[in-house]
Amino acid sequence: MTYPETLEYLYAQLPMFHRIGPAAFKNDLTNTLALLDHLGNPQLKFKTVHIGGTNGKGSVSHMLAAVCQAAGLKTGLYISPHYKDFRERIKVNGGYIAKQAVVDFIGQHRAAIESIQPSFFELCVAMAFDHFAREKVDIAIIEVGLGGRLDSTNVITPLLSVITNISYDHQNLLGDTLPLIAAEKAGIIKAGIPVVIGETHPESAPVFIKKAQNEQAPLVFADQQYQVTQVSEKSPDQAVFDVFRNGKSVLTALVVQIAGPYQTKNLVTLLQTWEILQGIMPQLNETALRNGLENLRALTRFMGRWQVIGQHPTILCDSAHNEAGLQLAFEKIRAMPFKRLHIVTGFVNDKSVEKVLGYFPGAAQYYFAKADIPRGLEAGILKEKAAEFGLRGRAYSSVGNALKAARRAAAPDDLIVVIGSIFVVAEVI
Repeated sequence: MTYPETLEYLYAQLPMFHRIGPAAFKNDLTNTLALLDHLGNPQLKFKTVHIGGTNGKGSVSHMLAAVCQAAGLKTGLYISPHYKDFRERIKVNGGYIAKQAVVDFIGQHRAAIESIQPSFFELCVAMAFDHFAREKVDIAIIEVGLGGRLDSTNVITPLLSVITNISYDHQNLLGDTLPLIAAEKAGIIKAGIPVVIGETHPESAPVFIKKAQNEQAPLVFADQQYQVTQVSEKSPDQAVFDVFRNGKSVLTALVVQIAGPYQTKNLVTLLQTWEILQGIMPQLNETALRNGLENLRALTRFMGRWQVIGQHPTILCDSAHNEAGLQLAFEKIRAMPFKRLHIVTGFVNDKSVEKVLGYFPGAAQYYFAKADIPRGLEAGILKEKAAEFGLRGRAYSSVGNALKAARRAAAPDDLIVVIGSIFVVAEVI
């Protein structure tokens, strides 16, 4: 098969969560384990860090990968979903897996794939682990896909487990209370393996503490150790921080090539993770930390989070899509300098949009669009739901057309924000 034919096979043959939603979610690890056993258990051949949570796990994964790369470590990075290119999911030192490697993997293992019948995500995880083993990476940063306990990535025994935070998302699969969601996320905590929790929350903290005690896993809450203060913003997507540990200054003028509203919290999680890993891998020194964070996008091809894609008017893209992420995003957006605000937005049809529309500002012009995936929520339906929250605008046949309309309507000193779903952002970056 050619590469396009291979992708078509992947998308057509395998249940894919980001296209069809919950129907693609497998609630056990049987297929993943069978596929990895067929491959010779590549996940046992390299060191890993496992990163889960509701918000920020992608950002923390990229930050940590950048620091590891800056330290001279050959670094694998597995993320999901992808924005534009399937190969974004599987990177080594920022380089995408080769198209031919994807073709060869499917060609060599097609019989086993059709026998085991994994989901799209299960197959991606197996492909990533196989690639990292072949590339002989020094370390691989593995982002959890959904939840934790039953996520396909949860077959590794990492050096360290990280859970950024807990918020409401995918309640239909993970539970409709924060303790239930936390219990699923806590599933990545392993016997004797240190665990970092990014944010202390009264409803989720007891769940993590109990699970860590049961597993005899050393646990630390990052926000109880580290505090960061943003001292300046070099550009819309680059900020400078001072760092304190237990109230004492430990780092000044730390430049981070990411300036979204969640990044203060993500930086705290990253710093605690870095501190623990330094004890295992001394090359992760302060120089590596500074170089990695300052060159984050170049090192890892980080995209889609608080990314500026145009000027005059400023066009800002962000993948915030759940309650906590959108609340913080709009707090920061309201504080930005602009004359008028234009918002291009869309959601998937299995999300309770009524729970998030209340965070959208009323004083904005809206451009509603359906993402170009089967799960995309029809723009007309979204427009009607948004109107119940006082959000006014027009529905468009595509995200591209919605953004074109926003560009036409916007003055040079206006702000256009593309937000609401990763799949909406993917169509414009």
